[in-house]
Amino acid sequence: MSVGELHVATPLWESAPLSRALGAEVWLKMEAFQPTGSFKLRGHGAACRAALAAGARRVVCSSGGNAGVAVAYAARRLGLEALVVVPRTTPEAMRERIRSEGAEVSEHGAVWDEAHLHALELAEGEETAYLHPFDDPLLWSGYAGLVREVAARGPRPASVVVAVGGGGLLCGVLEGLEAVGWGDVEVVAVETEGAASLAAAMEAGEPVSLEEITSVATSLGARRVAPQALAWTRRGTVRSCVVTDEAALAACVRFARDHRVLVEPACGAALAAVYGRAAVLEGRDPVGVIVCGGAGVDLERLAAWSAPGG
Repeated sequence: MSVGELHVATPLWESAPLSRALGAEVWLKMEAFQPTGSFKLRGHGAACRAALAAGARRVVCSSGGNAGVAVAYAARRLGLEALVVVPRTTPEAMRERIRSEGAEVSEHGAVWDEAHLHALELAEGEETAYLHPFDDPLLWSGYAGLVREVAARGPRPASVVVAVGGGGLLCGVLEGLEAVGWGDVEVVAVETEGAASLAAAMEAGEPVSLEEITSVATSLGARRVAPQALAWTRRGTVRSCVVTDEAALAACVRFARDHRVLVEPACGAALAAVYGRAAVLEGRDPVGVIVCGGAGVDLERLAAWSAPGG
């Protein structure tokens, strides 16, 4: 049986609440509405198809959550076996989400970087492919498609706001902007304190490894950003923005009230830059925001974030 497109073309919304908060027109690319809850399906669906075409029967991925869910979903749809290696920080609810798609889940290490090294060892052998969660041109090409969808329907943005973990989405958005002739559009790369590997690399002028990840936004938890993400910043159109965990969590709650959509703290980081009128957005109009979503959120977590001291 042939399998159609794994991801969907997501809505583009003009947001009155965020526009009021920023004092400028704000458009939202709603990647939270992908079947797996995040933009990751665009890239990992393509990566799974490529693995199958190359003769793989089994795929292995290391992921704190969203990439793992996307790989598990795509592998199930394509008839591939899947193993997802998660670090200890991955909540049980996320592990169960991955298992529910038919993938095997294995835990290794305290952070994603350690899970990644172990997954590479487990991916050795014939008919097995390793799928990186963010550092792969196949993924970036998949993510670039969301920009083409925006260009077909919405206004040319003055700035695009993107949450950054390992930098895969950032690379894809920048690639997409180039492809549609918007290469001069400014991109605001938002990270949380305690997971700001891109900001550290931009300051150092070279990729650097954070000593540890301390942010609650665990899906932004790559201690070292993809080299290509840093390379893109040297073109002068990427602005760094770092927000607190508290601001990201508050943005998740506020966004749920404003738009009745649940997103996790990694996505909340991008929204926090808009709600908080980050200095890098001053005078920018209109502004596009990639609502990257996230499978690691539910009503209980949202309630916990809403609680005093949450």
